[in-house]
Amino acid sequence: MKSANIGLVSILLVGLLSGCSITQTVNPVPPLDTNSICIINNDNARETFRDAYKRALEKKNYEVKVLPASAVITDCNVSSTYTANWRWDLAMYMAYAEIIVFKNGQKAGDAVYSSLSGGANMGKFIHAETKINELVDLLFPGGAPQQPEQKIPVKKTSK
Repeated sequence: MKSANIGLVSILLVGLLSGCSITQTVNPVPPLDTNSICIINNDNARETFRDAYKRALEKKNYEVKVLPASAVITDCNVSSTYTANWRWDLAMYMAYAEIIVFKNGQKAGDAVYSSLSGGANMGKFIHAETKINELVDLLFPGGAPQQPEQKIPVKKTSK
């Protein structure tokens, strides 16, 4: 009888814990031939998310231009859209984030973080900027391409 109860409790615990999942999926952007990226503003997401995303790209040596929400993905050679949602559960936390990168109007990579099914999982209480930095690091593993070095002409001196 005790082993049957232990088995039932184990099955219930597995069921409860599997319903409290946090997921993250990243499809990295292939190396780019430019160090310029446009972020299309999302008026429905917190400005702090956009600002953290911009800083994370700049740390990887990208030049970032923020475009208005009315812009389209073909306005720049490399553009990006994003969305993020916050939830309340004892405290505010970023429950969902999605970043999509386009090159010449075609999807080049994306990153999605979701704790929407996090339930009782305390791992959902993250620092949003830290998670954004992690997503950007995984999305752009090589960072911006190095610009060719400027060769400074050297005058030959005669002795």
